[in-house]
Formats: sequence, C-alpha cells, structure tokens
Amino acid sequence: MTETYFELTEQPILTESVIEKVKRREAGAITTFIGTVREFTNEKRTLKLEYQAYVSMAEKKLSDIGDEVQEKWPDAIIAITHRIGTLHISDAAVVIAVSSPHRKTAYEANEYIIHRIKEVVPIWKKEFWEDGTSWVGDQLETTPYPEGAPWKGDSHD
Repeated sequence: MTETYFELTEQPILTESVIEKVKRREAGAITTFIGTVREFTNEKRTLKLEYQAYVSMAEKKLSDIGDEVQEKWPDAIIAITHRIGTLHISDAAVVIAVSSPHRKTAYEANEYIIHRIKEVVPIWKKEFWEDGTSWVGDQLETTPYPEGAPWKGDSHD
C-alpha cells in the first residue's frame, strides 16, 4: 500500500502530522484515535509506562493492518504512529488517523485498527506503579511475562 503510513517512534507523537498524511480532497471525514497513558488502571496508580517493540516486525504488522483495512474499506486512507520508550501520564502512545469520503467508514476503520494493533502488533508494555513495576504482557494483556522482558534472550530492534 503506497497511500498508508506506519511508524514507531521514540519521540512525542505530533497528532497533526499523522492527520496530514491522510488529508485529501475526496475525504468528507477524518477520524483520529489518540491512545494516552492513563493514571489509574484497576485502581492502581500508574507513574509511567515503557513500551518496547520488535520494530521491523511491528511496522510490518501495522502495514498488514493497512492492507486489511483496504480490503474492508477500499476508500479509506490510514496512518498509524505508535510511540515506544518511556511515556508519562497523558502522553500519546498511539495516534491513528483515517480519512474517507463518508464518516461511517472512517469511524469503523479506526475502531478496527486499534483492536487489530492490540491483537497482532509485537509491542510490549511495562507499567511503573506506585507499588512496583510489572510487564503487563502483550497489548491485550493476556500473555503475562513473569520472568521479565517478553523476549527473554531473543534479539529485537
């Protein structure tokens, strides 16, 4: 897909730059999703998060999600930027922008994308709570890492 943009960055995400990637004359709608670091999770106070990723694989998976979106919503153009590294409360962790001629497509595609990111993209989250730290597992938080980092001995970018 040449009209989609997918990246991981260690820098703060500039939402407007993600939106600019999908702006076009044919678009009657642009939806954005901004996933931010929240202060409380299950009544535990979060101090900060650390995201790590297998960067080349994660960007490939984001591109694959772009291909899925093009199959389901051919008139949608998407851009996804996910941040890695240390993030603090209220920082943007992910920004998704979708443009389409009609709003329904933009909303549906945007929601689909965030669900797919959590399902298939190799990005791992470590929570720093007031009472300690923990790798919470994959993005769906269904695969715990009790021994520490998710790759434990494997190389990653």
